[in-house]
Amino acid sequence: MTESHNATLLDGTAVAGRIVEKVTADAAALTADGVTPCLATVLVGADPASVTYVRMKQNRSAKAGIGSWHVELPANITTATLVAALTELSQDPDVHGILLQHPVPAHIDERAAFEAIAPEKDVDGVTMHSFAAMAFGEPGFVSATPGGILRLLDEYGVELAGKHAVVVGRSPILGKPVGMMLLARDATVTYCHSRTADLASYTRQADILVAAVGRPGFITGDDILPGAVVIDAGYNPGNIGDVDFDSAVTKAGLITPVPGGVGPMTIAVLLEQTVAAAGRQQGRR
Repeated sequence: MTESHNATLLDGTAVAGRIVEKVTADAAALTADGVTPCLATVLVGADPASVTYVRMKQNRSAKAGIGSWHVELPANITTATLVAALTELSQDPDVHGILLQHPVPAHIDERAAFEAIAPEKDVDGVTMHSFAAMAFGEPGFVSATPGGILRLLDEYGVELAGKHAVVVGRSPILGKPVGMMLLARDATVTYCHSRTADLASYTRQADILVAAVGRPGFITGDDILPGAVVIDAGYNPGNIGDVDFDSAVTKAGLITPVPGGVGPMTIAVLLEQTVAAAGRQQGRR
């Protein structure tokens, strides 16, 4: 591929639609047996973006036949209060999956809150238990966005074994777990972050480049190896990703758009894992 060609788009909306179609059928089968899968969403404060995200997840859940239970908590609550709420949901047999919308207010210990979620209900894959399971290839729930990324790569037949994957970002729910999942698939993984010197020297070596830094347009076409697979996992105000799409699309071989790439896959995996959690909690596999 020459630089004058436009990359093939990785259509997350289409792939997610196929996943959700099966999820809907599985949820209907469980409901017919007397168990309606239920996802509990917990929102602390009233950040407009978080409110929108939660509402979208509730709407998608309803369309897939998944029940929802929403808990709204004031922004000034303590970590202990949030932990207590999450513990209560973890102990409720009618709740099968729990999603804590993040980020939470800065005064709250987010890690303590995540760890209050029972591993069998951690359908967003945010606990240390889930991370360890991903790292060691053991059964458990994957982080929803990394899981969606891997599913999208598989759908388009992207070979991972032996490839050099560069992850720009090291968050505990995106950058770190996606790197571990790529490593488990025999990719050679390099993590880059805000302290990485000469970042472009790494990104230009990447067969697979994952941008997850939360900075709009941070990765440009000049930072990309011609023909690379570019995964834009960023979502910034104005529907702008972490990759400057216009310059990157002429350099990459495959690329995710924003919106319509990683985002729909995240929600599809979240719903899929909620239905799977409901089945497992009823003794099914």
